[in-house]
Amino acid sequence: MRIAIFTETFLPKVDGIVTRLKHTVEHLQNFGNEVCVFCPDGGLREYKGAKIEGVSGFPLPLYPELKLAFPRPSMREAIESFNPDLIHVVNPAVLGVGGIYYSHSLNIPLIASYHTHLPKYLEHYNLGMLEGVLWELLKAMHNKAAINLCTSTAMQQELTDHAIERVSVWQRGVDTETFRPDLRSDEMRSRLSLGHTDTHPDAPILIYIGRLSAEKEIDRIKPVLESIPGACLALVGDGPNREELEKHFAGTPTHFVGYLAGEELGAAYASADAFIFPSRTETLGLVLLEAMAAGCPVIAAQAGGIPDIVTNGVNGFMFDPTDEQGAIAATQKLLGMKAERELLRQNARVEAERWGWEASTKQLEQFYISVLNEKEVAIAA
Repeated sequence: MRIAIFTETFLPKVDGIVTRLKHTVEHLQNFGNEVCVFCPDGGLREYKGAKIEGVSGFPLPLYPELKLAFPRPSMREAIESFNPDLIHVVNPAVLGVGGIYYSHSLNIPLIASYHTHLPKYLEHYNLGMLEGVLWELLKAMHNKAAINLCTSTAMQQELTDHAIERVSVWQRGVDTETFRPDLRSDEMRSRLSLGHTDTHPDAPILIYIGRLSAEKEIDRIKPVLESIPGACLALVGDGPNREELEKHFAGTPTHFVGYLAGEELGAAYASADAFIFPSRTETLGLVLLEAMAAGCPVIAAQAGGIPDIVTNGVNGFMFDPTDEQGAIAATQKLLGMKAERELLRQNARVEAERWGWEASTKQLEQFYISVLNEKEVAIAA
């Protein structure tokens, strides 16, 4: 198959959507497909054998890391030259609208996927009054697709409740080779703690890995940190909320580590004692799977797609997102279970091993084939 993917974000940006797309593109190519990615221009022209069509854009005012790239007439020539069998729009918002338009005008089957819970993000940027309008826009775009994919059963229900049609779950995936328990090291523990636990090497290290942005609600980790004697917190990643978070955590044993990648990132997960994830807006939470693959027990809000990943008390703990004390109680319980914590680590790894990227991409390939088969049947009729 020849697949054109339209996405609002791609390399060199670092986030969960890009991680998923990287592995998806690589495996689609490995399976013998040809992929062309239309995305905001990041300087790449090729990735793992796939062609990259970069579209010039400008930083989003509220989120400078994210570039807005608007569709332009020159894209039609690139699409016609590639001659795709199918167009896949990922989180259509701006550039993805071009993918939807060209799928219609060129009579190319369309699939859409939903990864970022944008309507719920609005409240964190004081734009909550626009939630209803955004749902209507999302419905208008997604209902032009033959299939709409999302990443959890909770999101499948929410999209369906908002009148988005033909919704299926695209299974999760994680790199179990990069993220593994044997990367745990004293050296990385020292790096994460930045000396805060030098006199007590066994003192708890809490970790958050991901974007430092308002919708991730990282500020809610502070009371958890303050409730654990001797604990320190490592925040791995970067984003538009970093400066505000540095002020918020001032005076606490918190280390802003910045971006890590590859086995360094795997070692960070594996070397921490608990992964704290307070966000209530996650469609999946890929970082949770990465933490579990590394054998790091997770503490996460019982919201969005998280219950599809975490089994409470078996491979991590969930808390009621409306209970301000919930994350504190869950973290204290986890850290108090010294004997049982190793079993939690093992269970977390076992769960992650069920979800490789190859199986996830094979499932996506079957969605593609089903849409193409429907087109053939329609033509024959």
